[in-house]
Amino acid sequence: MFYEVIPTERYRSGGRALTYQSDMGLAPGQIVQIPLGRRLVTGVVEKKVAKVNFPTKKVVRLLHPLPLPMHLISVMRWLADYYLADLTDAVGLLIPTGIEARTALKTSRFGPDFNAKTPRAEIPCPKIPNSAKKTAKNVAKNLVFATNVPPSALKLPLIPLNHAQEIALGALRNAPGATKLLRGVTGSGKTNIYLKLAEEALNAGKSAILLVPEIALTGQLVQVFKQTFGERVLVVHSKQTMVERREIWLKIHEGTAKYPEHLPEPLIVIGPRSALLTPVHNLGVILIDEAHERAYFQENPPRYSALRLASILAAKLKISCVLGSATPSITDYYLARQKKTLVRLDEKAKSGAKAPEISIVDLKNRADFSKNRYFSNILLEKIRRNLENGYQTLIFHNRRGSAPLTICEDCGWQAMCPECYLPMTLHTDDYRLCCHLCGHEEPVPKSCPNCHKVGIIHKGFGTKLLESELSRLFPEVKIARFDGDNRRADSLAGLYDEVKAGGIKLLIGTQTLARGLDLPKLATVGVVQADAGLALPDFAAEERTFELLTQVIGRVGRGHLDQAEVVMQTYQPDHPVIQTAMRADYPQFAEYLLRSRRRQELPPFSYLARITVTYKTEKTVTAKIRAIQQELIKNPDITVSPPMPAFHERAERSFSWQITLKATKRQALVKALTPYLARANHSIVIDPVSLL
Repeated sequence: MFYEVIPTERYRSGGRALTYQSDMGLAPGQIVQIPLGRRLVTGVVEKKVAKVNFPTKKVVRLLHPLPLPMHLISVMRWLADYYLADLTDAVGLLIPTGIEARTALKTSRFGPDFNAKTPRAEIPCPKIPNSAKKTAKNVAKNLVFATNVPPSALKLPLIPLNHAQEIALGALRNAPGATKLLRGVTGSGKTNIYLKLAEEALNAGKSAILLVPEIALTGQLVQVFKQTFGERVLVVHSKQTMVERREIWLKIHEGTAKYPEHLPEPLIVIGPRSALLTPVHNLGVILIDEAHERAYFQENPPRYSALRLASILAAKLKISCVLGSATPSITDYYLARQKKTLVRLDEKAKSGAKAPEISIVDLKNRADFSKNRYFSNILLEKIRRNLENGYQTLIFHNRRGSAPLTICEDCGWQAMCPECYLPMTLHTDDYRLCCHLCGHEEPVPKSCPNCHKVGIIHKGFGTKLLESELSRLFPEVKIARFDGDNRRADSLAGLYDEVKAGGIKLLIGTQTLARGLDLPKLATVGVVQADAGLALPDFAAEERTFELLTQVIGRVGRGHLDQAEVVMQTYQPDHPVIQTAMRADYPQFAEYLLRSRRRQELPPFSYLARITVTYKTEKTVTAKIRAIQQELIKNPDITVSPPMPAFHERAERSFSWQITLKATKRQALVKALTPYLARANHSIVIDPVSLL
């Protein structure tokens, strides 16, 4: 018998399924080990084919008898076509690392009988507990999934909803299509709606997937879901060990299937975008929290949006995909309005919740900073009052480290990364310079390497400097900083219970603290430089700044305290983004941004793509990128930018240049870029969330 098998390791650009021979009755979706050149790699059976008239290699062994859900194989095909990705990269996302190990199935329901001791020999189908021996094909045929489990069998707790949440839930049920957008203001209780939708799926004997943008944000949601649904909640994320991830994957893969001697076991899988690709056989709903976050776009091959993939998956399975956010992406918001799938939740969940009192401080007016150069007088006053009352203060600044610029004031020398040619950031806790792109570190020079004078100074500030400044001002107060430099023990997940209980009085952090947290003791938020992100040379800069500001403002005014204040320090107090964020007025911001995007013919009124070329020398990379641009400008269906250095031009001792493409029809971009897929040193991104 002959089968088309998709390898999970790349063997050439644009790789496709390969034909193999096997005497086993293999089923589509089964995981096998196959020879590929001189290597043994993992593959997924796509389909059985007629006898072929060319030489084929044999499948080495069956790695797991239970087939992957075929909807996953189908959407991986879609992903590869839609994003011009390599099919082998896409299918590789479905298989946990180490599944081919001999110990991989020791926790499997199929037991050690499956681990035959005949390496590289074709293995018969394993023994299924309390059943007769079957071929792998029959295992697939006899799979039955629970579709109608009585609600009483699950004994789920009642999830109370207020009137506004009930209306929003009804609107989500009645909205057309598979994908719906839930735009709920911060503190409106979107989590309760997620709980209710997951409960409905479980009561129908089906599973649910809840996506969160980053593992740092899972702590609070996991806690709420586990309190409600107990052991039915499984969490997957990249911080788990290979063995932990594999065991959870096996539990998801095997635990949802129903054999005659097994009870149905619907689950709730929570995690970042990879959770979407777990082998949940009987999926009932997909929920995506903080759907505006850039973390849902995978920057490494295969590059794809988890939101778009979830939407396609939901449409194939005829289930609902709910995107929840207080600040949805402007493209999702525009499309939801067009398709009438926008559901609004404008009321705070708690009856006592009120909008915070917001003070704008102009950073240009230095009289407001007479007591400290980083914290305005009004912000320091509110910090002191909170400490007297036992309340917390959150200081937000989206730049980590102590100082982003180290220069010589005598000759102008600047500390640059030798790998990336980017400014290195000072970290005062260990007094070293660090590149935040490649991780290169070196000690701070005692004198200038160029002129040998001692006039080394540090400019700018980051969260570490703010932490040291607050420690100097309030030496007796417990302070914690949360950013990308945290170790696991002092991360937000590690200290979450203490933070929520109010034991840490001063919180300093980057975007880690801006999203998804509900802190009962938090009274004041201080934004140190609200307009810092507006200066970035990117079409998404305004949208990103509004999202961050709205999210961090939403950490207060949630009904826990009578006091809810925000101090926003900015050089541009009259900027539309600052003004609309201050009022948490997303509809007005959306109208402003849509007008701007329409004028500039940017998404959602066009489609974007980026092609990046990387070579060892600047001469080679500029010659290559100019040649590509000359080819592309001949295409009348696309607009092509001039070649320009990438935002991170130097990395790994190479130079990167890029071209941006724009078209009113997405297929025009796909057609124009397809000839460049097989070229080495080329990187293509379609629908990028950023051009940096």
